[in-house]
Amino acid sequence: MRVPRIYHPASINLQTKTELSPDAFQHLIKVLRFNVNDNIVLFNGDGHNYEATITSVQKKSAHFIATDSKTNNSESPVRVHLAQVISRGDRMDFVLQKSVELGVTEITPLFSERCGVKLSGDRLEKKQQQWQKIVRSACEQCGRSVVPEVKPAQQFSDFIDSTFAGLRLTLDPTATKPLSSFQHADKGIQLLIGPEGGLTDEEVTAAEQQGFNPMRLGPRVLRTETAALSALTTVQYQFGDLG
Repeated sequence: MRVPRIYHPASINLQTKTELSPDAFQHLIKVLRFNVNDNIVLFNGDGHNYEATITSVQKKSAHFIATDSKTNNSESPVRVHLAQVISRGDRMDFVLQKSVELGVTEITPLFSERCGVKLSGDRLEKKQQQWQKIVRSACEQCGRSVVPEVKPAQQFSDFIDSTFAGLRLTLDPTATKPLSSFQHADKGIQLLIGPEGGLTDEEVTAAEQQGFNPMRLGPRVLRTETAALSALTTVQYQFGDLG
């Protein structure tokens, strides 16, 4: 049987009886039907995998003991901050999931002029929690033990006005420079992806004035979710650990 990897939202101490989180209990005990003496692997975002054994199962809770800790070296050498204008339906969820698989280190959802999604207040807070949960689940699946942070959603103008010491990139099918023409900064990369309708001319100009370099991936116009994943793949191939 394949040993499942499960996120644990707290510190993990070896040889210490610890209660599974409600989400882990639901998945392991209720769905997978795991029981006492079954082996699992836990991670909590500190870059380690913890081998553990379920030691007790009650009606509404279960406990484990972690027996070993191993460093997980699955993180990319390049830090990529994805700034993604929020898209409709499940497209945003898809981008979040796949960007984690492609090694993104942090994600900021954005509202722009042509963003077709209206979120605020409690609805935005719930969506933020859902996005972070998607990221954690993607880490469980792809084998990462460092969980990327989904930062609070921002207005496009506020984000580009923030300071960043690394390389700033945005996609533009009319740009002349490919990624290979830029020198990777050791302080990371910010990758800005527009909405389904594209950024306005004013937003493109404003981004350039704040240091975002237009990058050409090819002659075709890509959908927003395709653009993000294509750009991340290219960045990882050029500067990271793909290829």
